[in-house]
Amino acid sequence: MKTIQRVMFSAVVITMFVGLNACSGMSTREKNTAVGAGVGAVGGAVLTGGSAGGTAAGAVVGGVIGHEVNK
Repeated sequence: MKTIQRVMFSAVVITMFVGLNACSGMSTREKNTAVGAGVGAVGGAVLTGGSAGGTAAGAVVGGVIGHEVNK
């Protein structure tokens, strides 16, 4: 079971980094928001054992923090 979780976590991280490659036309604030949402989603998933609510909450909190960093 832990092997499956590690593989899924790695797949999410790789997908996140590949997806951020498409953000070349975004402003710095938009990039920070996207990165914050991605990191928050991963953090929320890890902290709540992969629950959908924890992942969504982490993404929201991370996105808000990423948006507000350089204000």
